[in-house]
Amino acid sequence: MENLKTDKIIKNVTEIILESISDGVFTVNNNWEIMSFNRAAEEITGTPRAEAIGKKCWNVFRSNMCEGECALKKTMKEGKSFVSSSAYIINSEKKQIPITVSTSLLKDEKDKIIGCVETFRDHSLVEELRKEISASYQIGDIISHSAVMAKIFKALPQISESESSVLIEGETGTGKELTARAIHNLSHRAGKPFVAINCGAFPDTLLESELFGFKAGAFTSAAKDKTGYFTAAEGGTILLDEIGDTSAAFQVKLLRVLEEREIQPLGSEKKQKINVRIIAATNKNLSLMVKNKEFRIDLFYRINVVRLNLPPLRKRMEDIPLLIDHFINKLNRIKGKSVNGVHHSVLETLMSYNFPGNIRELENIIEHAFILCSSGNIMLHHIPEHFTIQSLKKLQYNTSGNPVKSAEIKMITEALEKNNFNRKDTAKDLGIHKSTLFRKMNKLGISLPKIDGRSKTQLKKHNETFE
Repeated sequence: MENLKTDKIIKNVTEIILESISDGVFTVNNNWEIMSFNRAAEEITGTPRAEAIGKKCWNVFRSNMCEGECALKKTMKEGKSFVSSSAYIINSEKKQIPITVSTSLLKDEKDKIIGCVETFRDHSLVEELRKEISASYQIGDIISHSAVMAKIFKALPQISESESSVLIEGETGTGKELTARAIHNLSHRAGKPFVAINCGAFPDTLLESELFGFKAGAFTSAAKDKTGYFTAAEGGTILLDEIGDTSAAFQVKLLRVLEEREIQPLGSEKKQKINVRIIAATNKNLSLMVKNKEFRIDLFYRINVVRLNLPPLRKRMEDIPLLIDHFINKLNRIKGKSVNGVHHSVLETLMSYNFPGNIRELENIIEHAFILCSSGNIMLHHIPEHFTIQSLKKLQYNTSGNPVKSAEIKMITEALEKNNFNRKDTAKDLGIHKSTLFRKMNKLGISLPKIDGRSKTQLKKHNETFE
């Protein structure tokens, strides 16, 4: 009798504790049906306890984990707890709530598994604070805390308020279109269209018809009238990307549009007024092109009222960790995955790369990694193959204090490359047993690509698929 009273007291105390804590707690049975649901779980999800009990857990939480790496399923499958997995749920108001999750097995007095228990913490406030902090180094989708970009950030609001033409210069992949969009979104034209066109992608005649439009019968295939990009951007902003690739003949026509603020569709006898802010962008040095008479000086002065020069990523390397986190958060939301970050070896490898493709190339690398990595940290074997090879080579330079070790690493990595990372062929080439090669590689800290390197065809196929 005394034991029954004690059990009842313990149960009551447990319920009081569960009801008083700020973390959501719920339990499910082996059929994934919710058996208990505390007060915090009600508040975070917006679902009353009576409504949640008996339902499948995924019908209540609608989490990105439910579609992929479910912490509860992993706990049930692997028989171990998981702590602080990042995810989000959709509450009853269809609002996305960021959470961290911890899970454990639920057992009866005979140690038989009867389900799982999950605790989850609402990180909405943390996320809001993070956004407030990040706002100091983010405008639109442009993210940076480098000194050179801080100057641009400071100038963008004033540039946006003006109606002057803007010229954005920078290498491919530095974010010229993102900068143009930020200028548009910060301006009084924000509610109007933003239209971008790559001038280098069209021949003169086609570019003219795309920008200015045409009337039916203007040329053989013109069966009906077509509105041009300038008309489509009325009241808003047009970005003329890669303007340095246009011909001298087209530059004359564009200059007339900028001077007169009117266009004439092909095949039309009438001109029409336009109210469009013009932003031009190029990956070329227009000043040098003007000097070499490859670009009209009068057009250059028309578009170069305000000039922004975006630095390449290699000149703002301190932004790489920030950009990596941004791309991981973005892809986690889009793809419903739970990737936490990158392993230190990956960050070290990326920090030593010069990024000829700039920010766009970094984003592609992280997106590539998401194909192979669903949760946890992105490892070296998740990123494109040539980075793994680069990392292997880099080991040579990290052992300058031990020339013997350095020489051994160099010999093994070169043999691995020569044999397309085939362990057996590499061991044979070095005149040692495969197990000896494995021991040496582990001792020297040499990691390998995910592919096994049994054939050149396989390596080639891997590169074509993911690089």
